[in-house]
Amino acid sequence: MSFRGRFDHTLDNKGRVSVPAGFRMEIQKLGGERPPILTRGKDHLLLYPAETWDAIEKKLASKSSLLPNVQKYQRFLIGGCTECPVDSQGRITIPANLREHADLQGKVTLAGVLDKIEIWNQDRFDSAQALTLDRIEEIQMAVDESSSGSLSE
Repeated sequence: MSFRGRFDHTLDNKGRVSVPAGFRMEIQKLGGERPPILTRGKDHLLLYPAETWDAIEKKLASKSSLLPNVQKYQRFLIGGCTECPVDSQGRITIPANLREHADLQGKVTLAGVLDKIEIWNQDRFDSAQALTLDRIEEIQMAVDESSSGSLSE
């Protein structure tokens, strides 16, 4: 299971955006007839195949709901999600509240990131990527140190 690559598209006036064919195939393979789940990230949206989302919900449900940060995160992620079926034209409709959260209008970027698809305001995505590039060596070292073995080998 893997989503990868960047695709720039335009959000239409009804809040619809095309999902690349390869992404649609992976969504269907992992979710069957069940629609993918769309939820909020910090400043973008996250689209998960149904099966992947089930695992996230199960993991979050196993956390103690007595802890305030668990409550807040569950509320943010689970409370902000919606089923987001792909229509016959290969598009998803992003609800207005989620478009507002991610400042989506006009040009948007869909980025495949392993088990999910991120949906960004294109300018915001480009800015985030530029900030990452400015610190890429530091980020790579931190990721290498947090995993077994170097990712750059």
